Amino acid sequence: MSAKEKTDPPELLIVGAGGHARELLWLARRIFAPDQRIRVAVESGWAAPSDLHGVAVESLDLIEAELRGVGYIVAVGHSASRAAIATRLDAAGALATVLIDPSVQHSPHIRIGPGSVICAASVLTCDIEIGRHVHVNAGCLIHHDCRIGDFATLSPGVRIAGHVEISAHAFIGIGATLINGSADKPLKIGQGAIVGAGACVTREVPAAALVAGVPAVIKD
Repeated sequence: MSAKEKTDPPELLIVGAGGHARELLWLARRIFAPDQRIRVAVESGWAAPSDLHGVAVESLDLIEAELRGVGYIVAVGHSASRAAIATRLDAAGALATVLIDPSVQHSPHIRIGPGSVICAASVLTCDIEIGRHVHVNAGCLIHHDCRIGDFATLSPGVRIAGHVEISAHAFIGIGATLINGSADKPLKIGQGAIVGAGACVTREVPAAALVAGVPAVIKD
């Protein structure tokens, strides 16, 4: 889905009841009309409040059968858990929804996969592809010719220069910087890699590696 093609569902389910869920509830309220219902649910066994900023927290087990055609967002930071919940909701007939905060600046030349969220004060320039269920937190900068894989997470304040490829399930810590690659040799972050907070990545990061520091190096 391109950003200009995004449509809002008549009803949205937010799965999760922690801090990120509260932020996405705020985001949804900023873009939804008053007649668009917003619900919150958690899986059984989760510790959760009974109410999330005025919305009752429901049991996903109890409402799963009524979710066909309902839009949803998984407000869970852990990417593997996010993927498992998304698989469950897709099987129930729910529809992964894109949320883009109205303060986000972007060109029309970006593509965003279902279930992804772009939080407040982020900037996405052009020719960017974002996969499914990607979380772009507040204040991120993503420049031209970047690819971000499914279930990746960008923490607040991440800065990504042009020609960077972030693989599925990668986690980029708060305030990290990824310098530019090139058209023939993008800077690549491997699947499931973790980039520490404040790191400056200047070279390829292998799959499942943890890197930190300035410049970023692999940590044991």
